[in-house]
Amino acid sequence: MTDTAESRPGAPGGQAPPPPRMWAFYIGGFLGPFGGAMVTPMLPELADGLDTSLTTAAWALTAYLIPFAAIMLVSGTLAESWGRARTVRGAYVVYAVASLACALAPTAGLFLGGRALQGAANAFTSPLLVAAISAAVPRERLSRSLGWYASMQAAGQAFAPLVGGAAAAFDYRWAFVASALAAAGLAFVPPSDAAPADPGAAGTLTAWGRYKTLANRPLALACAVAFGLYLSTTGLMVLVALLGGDRFGLGPDARGLVIASFGVAGLATGRVLGRAADRFGLGRAGVTALLVFAAVTSVAGVVPAVWMLVAAVATAGAATTAARVVVNPLAVTSTPANRGGATSMTLSWQFLGSAIAPLVLLPVYHRAMSASLTVAAAGAVAAALLRTAASLRARSSA
Repeated sequence: MTDTAESRPGAPGGQAPPPPRMWAFYIGGFLGPFGGAMVTPMLPELADGLDTSLTTAAWALTAYLIPFAAIMLVSGTLAESWGRARTVRGAYVVYAVASLACALAPTAGLFLGGRALQGAANAFTSPLLVAAISAAVPRERLSRSLGWYASMQAAGQAFAPLVGGAAAAFDYRWAFVASALAAAGLAFVPPSDAAPADPGAAGTLTAWGRYKTLANRPLALACAVAFGLYLSTTGLMVLVALLGGDRFGLGPDARGLVIASFGVAGLATGRVLGRAADRFGLGRAGVTALLVFAAVTSVAGVVPAVWMLVAAVATAGAATTAARVVVNPLAVTSTPANRGGATSMTLSWQFLGSAIAPLVLLPVYHRAMSASLTVAAAGAVAAALLRTAASLRARSSA
């Protein structure tokens, strides 16, 4: 197939790849958050199997996320220079090898090394998949397609604790074998090295030139909105887990199900919300989603019944998916000559918001349980204000 205007991103007549390839992109979106979070319910089994302490086993999550976030600052730009197909294929192979290393590791040190390698490999897949989707579909269907991707990310978050816990009941190592097989299969369906929206500009850029393209206001907005949103969403899930036990006396399994409603709702509503964003506009849809999230997060701190808590968390999950549908297009369209770099930069700021949420919000929770969720909502409110200000600026300059 030749590189015509119809095959380039944003072209009105652009054609999406055949369904198998698109589903490979979506499954790749599932694998990232799933691989990171699946260890959460199996920490006691990890400690027993690796003959180590629970504190050391808890590093299984940190060892994955630190290299993931750090490398994402540069991975997208590097991959745009190396070629998307080659980079993603290689990253999946490395992820598969790292997963097998985790499954076979006899010591905690080797296991944590495998987890770090998993995180590093995922840093070269997540941003490239978003960029590949944006290059594969016409602009008028971009939010809809990224809605599917956001739904699969939500599904990864939702099902990771359920699948990880089920695997740990038999042998935690099988969870890593399954991850290895999934990554190996995805290596056979990498994204194409489609031309960027402005091939004349991108084709003449050096690696340093690609980095310089990231210094633009729309990308800064995407990073700020992602940071605020994920500070709030991670804070919500951490605080709800504590609230479920302290206020309602829920055990770990029940708390896990409450939190899982966040991802399940996001999975169920992602495509519909993406279509709504296409219809009503990214700015309006994004601000509405962020404000709905902030409202239900604040309410979650004062509800008197468990079913109300589940309803609030599920609504927040749907609103987060809608906001993701807005943030991802904002990132990939901010820098046409370096879509992968723009996406990886936004994801890195997203993770930073997630990383600091417990540090900021747990002290508040211990002082004022109910009010802590209102504080958690502040990040989403700030993100909504930023998005509104950007929309007003765009209208005034038009």
